[in-house]
Amino acid sequence: MDIDRRDFLRRSLGAAIGGSLLRPVLAGEEAGATPAIPLAYSGQNVVVVRFGGGVRRRETIDPRHTYAPWFRHSLVPRGTLFTKMEISQFEGAETSHGQGTLYILTGRYEKYRDIQNEFLRERFEANSPTIFESLRKHFDVPRHQALIINGEDRTDEEFYSFSNHHLFGLRYRSEVLSLYRFKVYLLERQLEDPDLEEKERKEKRKALAQLKSIDPRSSSIELESPEIKAFWHRWRAMYGDSGLKNARGDALLAELAVRAFRELRPRLTMINFQDPDYVHWGTPSHYTRGITAIDRALERIVALLDHDEFYRDRTTLVVVPDCGRDSNRLLRVPYQHHFGSRSSHEIFAFVMGPGIAAGRVVDREVDQSSIASTIGRVMGFPTPHAEGPVLEEAFA
Repeated sequence: MDIDRRDFLRRSLGAAIGGSLLRPVLAGEEAGATPAIPLAYSGQNVVVVRFGGGVRRRETIDPRHTYAPWFRHSLVPRGTLFTKMEISQFEGAETSHGQGTLYILTGRYEKYRDIQNEFLRERFEANSPTIFESLRKHFDVPRHQALIINGEDRTDEEFYSFSNHHLFGLRYRSEVLSLYRFKVYLLERQLEDPDLEEKERKEKRKALAQLKSIDPRSSSIELESPEIKAFWHRWRAMYGDSGLKNARGDALLAELAVRAFRELRPRLTMINFQDPDYVHWGTPSHYTRGITAIDRALERIVALLDHDEFYRDRTTLVVVPDCGRDSNRLLRVPYQHHFGSRSSHEIFAFVMGPGIAAGRVVDREVDQSSIASTIGRVMGFPTPHAEGPVLEEAFA
């Protein structure tokens, strides 16, 4: 996809000047407008699986070398596989987790920076509306049914629940499930205990303030709906306060997802898997084991979608990586993604569900920015801000 560089810079500069980076935006309030009453929603459910942590095609969709055998051999024949999806290589596009996730969520390539310009922080706030905001603005979907499920090691990704776009923003935000959110919930409940000793109370207040400081926007909003608080209440009853009994890593995301599908009935869900990125600890097997962990989690999730009456035959599944991986044989651990090599831009996409062609393989080059507009097509909401065209070949 060709994007004029001057147009990119103009849009990015305008967003940086006009966007409100640290203040939640209530759509229409600044202009005094009354938001339109959204329509009732009766369409497809959509589950987006971010095959995250950065993966190469070779270890995922190459049938001879895959470390995700269930995905490649059992699931792929049920839908349409795009073998040559790309992250645009125009100036400004970056091949990393936060940026790639926001390209998926918004359908736009934009330059991101930490909202407080802190070094090595990636608390990005989208300038364009996410698919969750677009869904909730167009349809009457409560925010606990527009759900992002995040990993425990990426608190920066807590920012993706709403953009700073003046026509969308906080009013149409999604909910987030993550260990970070549970820890906030847990500390708040513990501080309600009248028998808590003062020393421990001070420690917990300090810990809670530190957690909330991760997102400067959280001080002025209610983080979670009553439905999400009830979800955490049940989670706590099951796993307790220690954090030593629940699953960790991407197995945790699978558990959160399965419980969320059963208890919250989300209409649009994004699950941000991440285990392959543990390769940065310096062991190549962390990368391949991470892919296998996603494969197992995906099998568990699809089993529920196949058998639960609310989701069976009513759900479209989208699988897409956040970014690719470099192929640098000169490094002890060749699987990097920060150098912008060609293979770090090379990803894939898989779509499956009612009305989606089964057993179809599309080998032409397509773009990661097309995911948002394709989801809009499936769910019936407009995506005028998305740059990528709909992946038409997916539809039967």
